[in-house]
Amino acid sequence: AIAATYRLLGALTRQDAEPLAAYAEEVLSTIQGRLKSIPESERPRVYYARGPRGLETGLGGSINVETIEFLGARNVAGERRGGLATVSIEQVLVWNPQVIVTIDREFAANVRHDPQWAGVEAVRVGRVHLSPTLPFGWIDFPPSVNRLIGLWWLAKILYPGHFNEDIRALAKDFYSRFYHVTPSDADIERALEGRT
Repeated sequence: AIAATYRLLGALTRQDAEPLAAYAEEVLSTIQGRLKSIPESERPRVYYARGPRGLETGLGGSINVETIEFLGARNVAGERRGGLATVSIEQVLVWNPQVIVTIDREFAANVRHDPQWAGVEAVRVGRVHLSPTLPFGWIDFPPSVNRLIGLWWLAKILYPGHFNEDIRALAKDFYSRFYHVTPSDADIERALEGRT
């Protein structure tokens, strides 16, 4: 859909959007191709945490968890279909995700020290990841072209043995293509650490 959108925008504005459309297709094709070799047993159980307490999540098929589901990870809240839902900490403990992805800086900063979350595997093993959000979310909010770089970022987190690309170089290239700026190394580090 991203490639088609860029082609349509290019036609409407009489600009050459083909390089951006082709880039989007290449990213999706490369990632999908690599995912085919990853067995089901290596696909982690993932919880997408929103909000300062981390108790809002995306159900199966939610636009908020499209990147997680595209990458073949098992969305622990995916058995129910829908949009966003509020869940209890008890439910998260039952799901016991192996990886937690969040866009909420406060939750990411506090979850490792919260005794309620101590029993969750992802917290115990240090697999809680704050998604970059500059200039827009890489995973969610709003659904934008930034999800292309977000797919690389998340694929490296979920399947580090299968995605060994340098996320810093990928991010610089992405920002150069889509935003016509080349961020400094410090800018990239701030983005990856969730700082502005």
